[in-house]
Amino acid sequence: MEAHQHAVARISSQISTFYQRQEPFRLYHGSTNSTQSRKVDPKRMVDTSALTHVLKVNKESKTCLVESNVPMDKLVDATIPHGLVPPVITEFPGKLGITVGGAFAGTAGESSGFKHGFFDSSVNWIEIVLATGQIVTASSTEHSDLFYAAAGSFGTLGVMTMMEIQCIDASQYVKLRYQPTIGIRETLRALQEACSLDAGNDYVDGILLSRDRGVIISGNLTDDVPSNSRIQRFARASDPWHYIHADRITSHSDEAVEELTPLRDYLFRYDRGAFWTGRYAFQYFLVPFNRITRYLLDYFMHTRVMYHALHASGLARQYMIQDLLLPTATAQEFIEDVATELDFWPLWLCPFRSQRAELALHPRLRTTKHPSQSINEDQESEREATMYINIGVWGPASTTYSTFIQQNRSLEAKVRELEGVKWLYAQAYYTEEEFDEIYDRGWYENLREKYGATHLPTVFEKTRVDLPRTTAVGTSTWESWFRGKAWEMWPVSGLYGVWKAVSAREYLLAK
Repeated sequence: MEAHQHAVARISSQISTFYQRQEPFRLYHGSTNSTQSRKVDPKRMVDTSALTHVLKVNKESKTCLVESNVPMDKLVDATIPHGLVPPVITEFPGKLGITVGGAFAGTAGESSGFKHGFFDSSVNWIEIVLATGQIVTASSTEHSDLFYAAAGSFGTLGVMTMMEIQCIDASQYVKLRYQPTIGIRETLRALQEACSLDAGNDYVDGILLSRDRGVIISGNLTDDVPSNSRIQRFARASDPWHYIHADRITSHSDEAVEELTPLRDYLFRYDRGAFWTGRYAFQYFLVPFNRITRYLLDYFMHTRVMYHALHASGLARQYMIQDLLLPTATAQEFIEDVATELDFWPLWLCPFRSQRAELALHPRLRTTKHPSQSINEDQESEREATMYINIGVWGPASTTYSTFIQQNRSLEAKVRELEGVKWLYAQAYYTEEEFDEIYDRGWYENLREKYGATHLPTVFEKTRVDLPRTTAVGTSTWESWFRGKAWEMWPVSGLYGVWKAVSAREYLLAK
């Protein structure tokens, strides 16, 4: 704890200096799983990259004390030997994966979300350095307004440095049940049935493989290993990608298939291939997509490498990477719209039950029943109002940037129309006026003023897309024109992204 206290004192001193000058700053934590393209000026940066330690695991209280930049795999590796695991573990491990601080400040969840809510629901308290430099502890009973508001605020109220996570009992395996489904409607119905109390599941998610076919994957923690059990792994280079495995074992039968998977393999099952977006790299480089090539190129197919390459290559401007949270009542209509407008598959389905009265940043959502509701219409209205389905929309979009922007804006508009919200880890294409119509700006600014954070960038400023400046006619040089054309030539930008990922240079720092 002494090293932690020294590190936090240094951070506090840096922040105090910025506060005295009323200058904004950004954080450098040495990793990112955001798809936003950002450069950080070292002169206006607070370095928190040293906060990477699991400080204590208490088996009696089932709690874990961790610093903000601890990646999810390190957290799991620290708790499992004590027979514990955090109830919500996001799917990407490693230094460039999702950290506990990022999961708290940016809002995150996984297949246990229908049971335990978002990641921040399992956090008992946080240590946070306010924008004034003051170090405070916030919880449901102390600075409670700050505690609840900091979740999903992207560090715009202060710098979170430590948290206590409430854990649950771990098991050696997860017993998985792969249930094939037909069509969007049936898939959504099966997803909700798997989330019922009667089903007794610990984990539930779904994959819509096409408009006509899906699979619901439910799981239960278990230490029971029957002699005839099949144990399926996903972490090794020789193992299948999870979505490919789910597709194959459900493609020739209407019956559910059951298997055992080691707990750690299950928690990070989507890391290899980054769900299924890794296949687009094979398409881009014209490489055959088969078991042999996936084995040989396994290093490049982990999320930590792929996100690095995505940032460096600029190809994020050609691929839709959005997670949208829709009420159960409107999820089907949204998916059908995505199928019509974008027509790429798979789509990810992950159910969530909100554990708190309001979502991050207080979005203005009505709780009335939507006219198109057709799924579980006999749900109690209160329960329905707190049940959501996260829909992962990840795939190729227009290579013309103006059209790409419009595709994203159309998606955002549809989400608003259907009373949903988008996860802001991805770039937001809202205007400031649109953003303020969705979120409660007055409540947010009152908190920023109360805790001395008005000089920091707002959530809108941190998540908005930076549109390229249009060059005045006749002012571009032949050199800049040639560079632009060379960058657009296949596969220049892709190779550059791979090179940057392999060389592992810091792509968040402005040079």
